[in-house]
Amino acid sequence: MDAFEEPETTREEILAAAYRALCTHGYAELTVERIGEEFDKSVSLIYHHYDGKDDLLVACLEFMLESYRSETEAGPVSDPREAMERLCDRLVLTDAPPGGQRFVRALVGLRGQAPHNGAYRDYFTRSDRFFGDRIEAIIEAGIEDGSFRDVDPERAAAMINTVFSGAFVRYATTDDERWIPAVREELRAYNERTLYADPDGDGT
Repeated sequence: MDAFEEPETTREEILAAAYRALCTHGYAELTVERIGEEFDKSVSLIYHHYDGKDDLLVACLEFMLESYRSETEAGPVSDPREAMERLCDRLVLTDAPPGGQRFVRALVGLRGQAPHNGAYRDYFTRSDRFFGDRIEAIIEAGIEDGSFRDVDPERAAAMINTVFSGAFVRYATTDDERWIPAVREELRAYNERTLYADPDGDGT
Protein backbone atom coordinates (compact mmCIF):
# COMPACT_ATOMS: atom_id res chain seq x y z
CA MET A 1 0.00 0.00 0.00
CA ASP A 2 1.25 3.49 -0.86
CA ALA A 3 0.28 4.61 2.64
CA PHE A 4 3.27 2.75 4.09
CA GLU A 5 5.96 3.59 1.55
CA GLU A 6 7.57 6.39 3.57
CA PRO A 7 6.67 6.18 7.27
CA GLU A 8 7.53 9.44 9.03
CA THR A 9 7.08 8.55 12.70
CA THR A 10 7.70 5.58 14.98
CA ARG A 11 3.97 4.92 15.04
CA GLU A 12 3.85 4.83 11.24
CA GLU A 13 6.87 2.51 11.17
CA ILE A 14 5.00 0.15 13.50
CA LEU A 15 1.90 0.27 11.29
CA ALA A 16 4.02 -0.42 8.21
CA ALA A 17 5.62 -3.39 9.97
CA ALA A 18 2.17 -4.67 10.94
CA TYR A 19 1.01 -4.37 7.34
CA ARG A 20 4.01 -6.32 6.01
CA ALA A 21 3.68 -9.02 8.66
CA LEU A 22 -0.06 -9.33 8.06
CA CYS A 23 0.48 -9.85 4.34
CA THR A 24 3.18 -12.44 5.04
CA HIS A 25 1.52 -14.46 7.79
CA GLY A 26 -2.19 -13.71 7.62
CA TYR A 27 -4.31 -12.98 10.66
CA ALA A 28 -4.33 -16.43 12.26
CA GLU A 29 -0.54 -16.80 12.32
CA LEU A 30 0.23 -13.19 13.15
CA THR A 31 1.75 -12.27 16.52
CA VAL A 32 3.24 -9.09 17.90
CA GLU A 33 6.62 -10.86 17.86
CA ARG A 34 6.27 -11.49 14.12
CA ILE A 35 5.35 -7.87 13.62
CA GLY A 36 8.52 -7.07 15.56
CA GLU A 37 10.54 -9.03 13.00
CA GLU A 38 9.46 -6.42 10.42
CA PHE A 39 10.28 -3.55 12.78
CA ASP A 40 13.82 -2.18 13.08
CA LYS A 41 13.41 -1.10 16.69
CA SER A 42 12.57 -2.81 19.96
CA VAL A 43 9.37 -4.84 20.18
CA SER A 44 8.71 -3.08 23.49
CA LEU A 45 7.97 0.06 21.48
CA ILE A 46 5.05 -1.75 19.87
CA TYR A 47 3.57 -2.50 23.27
CA HIS A 48 4.22 1.09 24.29
CA HIS A 49 1.93 2.31 21.51
CA TYR A 50 -0.60 -0.54 21.26
CA ASP A 51 -2.27 -2.95 23.68
CA GLY A 52 -1.89 -5.99 21.43
CA LYS A 53 -2.30 -7.47 17.97
CA ASP A 54 -5.93 -6.51 17.38
CA ASP A 55 -5.49 -2.96 18.66
CA LEU A 56 -2.55 -2.56 16.29
CA LEU A 57 -4.31 -4.08 13.29
CA VAL A 58 -7.38 -1.89 13.72
CA ALA A 59 -5.05 1.14 13.85
CA CYS A 60 -3.36 -0.14 10.69
CA LEU A 61 -6.71 -0.38 8.91
CA GLU A 62 -7.67 3.09 10.11
CA PHE A 63 -4.41 4.53 8.80
CA MET A 64 -4.94 3.00 5.35
CA LEU A 65 -8.51 4.24 5.20
CA GLU A 66 -7.51 7.77 6.16
CA SER A 67 -4.74 7.71 3.56
CA TYR A 68 -7.20 6.65 0.88
CA ARG A 69 -9.71 9.24 2.13
CA SER A 70 -7.18 12.07 1.80
CA GLU A 71 -6.22 10.83 -1.66
CA THR A 72 -9.77 10.67 -2.98
CA GLU A 73 -11.24 13.72 -1.26
CA ALA A 74 -8.58 16.19 -2.37
CA GLY A 75 -11.16 18.14 -4.36
CA PRO A 76 -14.45 17.99 -6.25
CA VAL A 77 -15.12 15.23 -8.77
CA SER A 78 -14.08 16.91 -12.02
CA ASP A 79 -14.82 13.97 -14.33
CA PRO A 80 -17.40 11.62 -12.77
CA ARG A 81 -17.22 8.99 -15.50
CA GLU A 82 -13.44 8.76 -15.33
CA ALA A 83 -13.62 8.64 -11.52
CA MET A 84 -16.13 5.78 -11.65
CA GLU A 85 -14.03 3.81 -14.15
CA ARG A 86 -10.89 4.28 -12.09
CA LEU A 87 -12.66 3.21 -8.90
CA CYS A 88 -14.16 0.13 -10.55
CA ASP A 89 -10.80 -0.93 -11.96
CA ARG A 90 -9.16 -0.53 -8.57
CA LEU A 91 -11.79 -2.27 -6.48
CA VAL A 92 -12.63 -5.07 -8.91
CA LEU A 93 -8.91 -5.85 -8.98
CA THR A 94 -8.44 -5.43 -12.73
CA ASP A 95 -4.80 -4.49 -12.22
CA ALA A 96 -3.98 -6.03 -8.85
CA PRO A 97 -0.35 -5.25 -7.94
CA PRO A 98 2.22 -7.96 -7.14
CA GLY A 99 1.40 -9.37 -3.76
CA GLY A 100 -2.08 -7.89 -3.98
CA GLN A 101 -3.77 -11.20 -3.30
CA ARG A 102 -1.85 -11.59 -0.04
CA PHE A 103 -3.14 -8.23 1.15
CA VAL A 104 -6.71 -8.92 0.06
CA ARG A 105 -6.61 -12.30 1.79
CA ALA A 106 -5.36 -10.63 4.94
CA LEU A 107 -8.07 -7.98 4.71
CA VAL A 108 -10.80 -10.59 4.26
CA GLY A 109 -9.32 -12.48 7.20
CA LEU A 110 -9.70 -9.37 9.34
CA ARG A 111 -13.26 -8.90 8.14
CA GLY A 112 -13.87 -12.46 9.26
CA GLN A 113 -13.17 -11.35 12.83
CA ALA A 114 -15.95 -8.76 12.70
CA PRO A 115 -18.85 -11.05 13.71
CA HIS A 116 -17.11 -11.68 17.04
CA ASN A 117 -15.08 -8.50 17.59
CA GLY A 118 -16.77 -5.13 17.97
CA ALA A 119 -13.68 -3.09 17.04
CA TYR A 120 -13.36 -4.81 13.67
CA ARG A 121 -17.11 -4.66 13.11
CA ASP A 122 -17.11 -0.93 13.83
CA TYR A 123 -14.18 -0.38 11.47
CA PHE A 124 -15.68 -2.31 8.55
CA THR A 125 -19.04 -0.61 9.09
CA ARG A 126 -17.33 2.77 8.71
CA SER A 127 -15.15 1.57 5.85
CA ASP A 128 -18.11 0.25 3.88
CA ARG A 129 -19.99 3.47 4.57
CA PHE A 130 -17.02 5.53 3.37
CA PHE A 131 -16.73 3.66 0.07
CA GLY A 132 -20.49 3.74 -0.39
CA ASP A 133 -20.50 7.50 0.21
CA ARG A 134 -17.61 7.94 -2.21
CA ILE A 135 -19.43 6.04 -4.96
CA GLU A 136 -22.60 8.00 -4.20
CA ALA A 137 -20.69 11.30 -4.46
CA ILE A 138 -19.35 10.34 -7.89
CA ILE A 139 -22.85 9.44 -9.07
CA GLU A 140 -24.30 12.69 -7.70
CA ALA A 141 -21.58 14.68 -9.47
CA GLY A 142 -22.36 12.86 -12.70
CA ILE A 143 -26.07 13.58 -12.40
CA GLU A 144 -25.33 17.24 -11.70
CA ASP A 145 -23.12 17.70 -14.77
CA GLY A 146 -25.39 15.62 -17.01
CA SER A 147 -22.96 12.78 -17.68
CA PHE A 148 -24.99 10.31 -15.57
CA ARG A 149 -28.65 9.42 -15.73
CA ASP A 150 -31.05 10.60 -13.06
CA VAL A 151 -30.78 7.45 -10.92
CA ASP A 152 -31.11 6.97 -7.18
CA PRO A 153 -27.48 7.53 -6.09
CA GLU A 154 -27.83 5.67 -2.78
CA ARG A 155 -29.30 2.53 -4.35
CA ALA A 156 -26.81 2.45 -7.22
CA ALA A 157 -23.89 3.00 -4.85
CA ALA A 158 -25.10 0.21 -2.56
CA MET A 159 -25.25 -2.24 -5.48
CA ILE A 160 -21.78 -1.35 -6.78
CA ASN A 161 -20.24 -1.42 -3.31
CA THR A 162 -21.67 -4.88 -2.71
CA VAL A 163 -20.11 -6.11 -5.95
CA PHE A 164 -16.77 -4.80 -4.68
CA SER A 165 -17.15 -6.64 -1.37
CA GLY A 166 -18.03 -9.89 -3.11
CA ALA A 167 -15.10 -9.53 -5.50
CA PHE A 168 -12.68 -9.11 -2.59
CA VAL A 169 -13.99 -12.20 -0.82
CA ARG A 170 -13.85 -14.34 -3.96
CA TYR A 171 -10.36 -13.08 -4.87
CA ALA A 172 -9.12 -13.83 -1.37
CA THR A 173 -10.64 -17.27 -0.96
CA THR A 174 -10.04 -18.98 -4.31
CA ASP A 175 -7.13 -19.60 -6.68
CA ASP A 176 -9.24 -18.89 -9.78
CA GLU A 177 -8.96 -15.40 -11.24
CA ARG A 178 -10.68 -16.12 -14.57
CA TRP A 179 -13.88 -14.49 -13.36
CA ILE A 180 -12.28 -11.05 -12.79
CA PRO A 181 -12.45 -9.80 -16.43
CA ALA A 182 -16.04 -11.07 -16.72
CA VAL A 183 -17.15 -9.26 -13.57
CA ARG A 184 -15.38 -6.08 -14.64
CA GLU A 185 -17.02 -6.16 -18.06
CA GLU A 186 -20.43 -6.84 -16.54
CA LEU A 187 -19.95 -3.93 -14.14
CA ARG A 188 -18.90 -1.78 -17.08
CA ALA A 189 -22.07 -2.85 -18.89
CA TYR A 190 -24.14 -1.96 -15.82
CA ASN A 191 -22.56 1.48 -15.72
CA GLU A 192 -23.21 2.04 -19.43
CA ARG A 193 -26.78 0.79 -19.23
CA THR A 194 -27.83 2.28 -15.89
CA LEU A 195 -25.53 5.15 -14.93
CA TYR A 196 -23.97 6.85 -17.92
CA ALA A 197 -26.14 9.21 -19.90
CA ASP A 198 -26.48 8.76 -23.64
CA PRO A 199 -24.33 11.54 -25.12
CA ASP A 200 -26.88 11.91 -27.91
CA GLY A 201 -29.89 11.67 -25.62
CA ASP A 202 -31.42 13.69 -22.86
CA GLY A 203 -29.55 12.04 -19.94
CA THR A 204 -32.56 10.18 -18.61
